[in-house]
Amino acid sequence: MATHVVRSAYRSLSASFLRSCSRTVAVRRATSSSQEEEETDKKISNVQSTEDPYHGISAQSFPDKCTSVLLAGVNEQDVEIKADGMIYLPEIKYRRILNRAFGPGGWALMPRGETLHFQGENDGGQLITREYALYCLGRFTAQAVGEHTFYSKNNLSYGKACESAKSNALMRCCKDLGVASELWDPQFVREWRGGHASDVWCENVRSKEKKKLWRRKDNGEAFPYPWKEVQRTK
Repeated sequence: MATHVVRSAYRSLSASFLRSCSRTVAVRRATSSSQEEEETDKKISNVQSTEDPYHGISAQSFPDKCTSVLLAGVNEQDVEIKADGMIYLPEIKYRRILNRAFGPGGWALMPRGETLHFQGENDGGQLITREYALYCLGRFTAQAVGEHTFYSKNNLSYGKACESAKSNALMRCCKDLGVASELWDPQFVREWRGGHASDVWCENVRSKEKKKLWRRKDNGEAFPYPWKEVQRTK
């Protein structure tokens, strides 16, 4: 009889212990599941914030050491001029300025959308355009469309034409950062042209159109196809 009572009590204690263990395991699993869900939510939130195309826009100004580089005066010897008279900085100058301001890897140019092609009707040129966004120190900074027109006969490959359009977008984005802002100042443009450039009469060998084209005074190279110099201005 005593043995039967002991066995019955033992079974009762064992069952109670097992039920307690089950509840503990269930609580731990629930807690673990809750923690995993919270971590997952945090990861999703972080991904969503990084996927925001305008993340950090106008949050605050850049540090003084960055702005001093971005707003530094342009070196007139670095300025070039296009045939239509527009002055500009070579794209590598903008990249060097950004590298000095933010450090290599501290800025990036992100493409937006696909590359678009447009065929010229008169001179056979092809216009390539693509939109890009500039990010600096992880923040959206500017956005612009880059473009470039090329001709198949001047041996410019499609890849180089796309790279030129990208560089054009970079230049336009840098305008918002104040880089080389003098290039859009009419007085600076007139003074630079007067001291560093000259206009030349040229003819389009395809359409026979004649007009004046610009180049630096220290540049004696021929104009690119389809333009050919026919007479210098006095």
